[in-house]
Amino acid sequence: MKKFLCMLLALVMALSLVACGEQKQPDANTGDGDGDTTATGSVYYLNFKPESDAAWQTLAAAYTAETGVPVKVVTAASGQYDTTLTAEMDKDTAPTMFQVGNLGAVNSYGEFCYNLEGTDVYNQMTTHDFDLKNADGETVSIGYCYEAFGIIVNKALLEKAGHSLDEITNFESLKAVADDIHARASELGFDAFTSAGLDGSSAWRFSGHLANMPLYYEFRDDNVTAQPATIKGTYLDNYKAIWDLYTTDSATTGAALLTATGDQAEAEFGEGKAAFYQNGTWEFSNLTAADKFAMNPDDLAMIPIYCGVDGEDKAGLCCGTENCWAVNKNASEEDIKATLDFMNWVVTSDAGTTMLAEQFGPCPFKNAKTPENVFFAQANEYVANGNYTVTWAFNWTPAVDDWRAAVVDALSKYTTSNGSWDDVKTAFVEGWATQYANEH
Repeated sequence: MKKFLCMLLALVMALSLVACGEQKQPDANTGDGDGDTTATGSVYYLNFKPESDAAWQTLAAAYTAETGVPVKVVTAASGQYDTTLTAEMDKDTAPTMFQVGNLGAVNSYGEFCYNLEGTDVYNQMTTHDFDLKNADGETVSIGYCYEAFGIIVNKALLEKAGHSLDEITNFESLKAVADDIHARASELGFDAFTSAGLDGSSAWRFSGHLANMPLYYEFRDDNVTAQPATIKGTYLDNYKAIWDLYTTDSATTGAALLTATGDQAEAEFGEGKAAFYQNGTWEFSNLTAADKFAMNPDDLAMIPIYCGVDGEDKAGLCCGTENCWAVNKNASEEDIKATLDFMNWVVTSDAGTTMLAEQFGPCPFKNAKTPENVFFAQANEYVANGNYTVTWAFNWTPAVDDWRAAVVDALSKYTTSNGSWDDVKTAFVEGWATQYANEH
């Protein structure tokens, strides 16, 4: 398992960070992660995953109860992390711990990043091959887990419709199964796909994760190994094919998708109203939790996002990470120390490692627990069977929020018949060049 995780992380951590200036050093007499309960600093973590907010709030309260150190966790609204971080960094009480997970964030916030090399949390890592470094070789952000996304399947519903996972090996077979389920939705009591909502709480699944498919295959073909100034849109017809399937074989179509939310799609799947749901490993907890949807893990599977590319029968899941911790080097020495102590406690304590395993999955730390998440087991199985991993090409998106917003706008017009697919191509290809030029 460890060998696999190292191999997988090596595939996806192709990021670089840029930082500048000198950083403050925690008091050498107190260390930087030994759980010193006499610490006078405090922690402010700006979390970017709304689905993990409750878990972080509980963990923060437990740490404060144990150490007396105040820990504030603020969670940005879905799709609003960059806007929130920008506003918070301008305040006197800026976050001491935050996310730097893509090139857009590096360009905007690299100057705030503390060099984590030699800290206790750094020393708890099982490998340093995947740390994110700046041009000077300083470790300024650490990826604390990896994730996978694809199409989540309710196997019980699939079987009720007379189908099985074994039938689905490419786009053609996925479409055949989905078309059949959609045609018999009234009879079956469920539809093929959950709503492909374009509300801000859901649209990232398609402007980011689904858009990864044409980006990945284009970059693979062209041997792209660094952020390109331009893209060609070679596989945008494949993007269209899967998007059309999502928005046709579903109970929610057309203009209704403009206001369909992420929670709506999750509930449709969790309540057995749809057999297919594009999302990621992070959904396992919500789908199976007794106080949420209480789905049977044995009924769940995740398959690749098939979009009609030659050879996709050998595809695996989309694996990568945007979960990268950074520490604010401009915080006070006391707050830097308190933050590093908290991070170390998260990756070493029973409470912290349990939360990480449940919420985030595999983590590259010595005390990490093995997650009980069938989606990760399937990611492993695809690799073990020789399938290629679809890495997160979208980590190279320039001005990611602006680029995605334009893609969503074009998708919205296309989906409601107020625009054409050419508008999507323009937003995708020309939008990339424009945002790259704006950043450089």
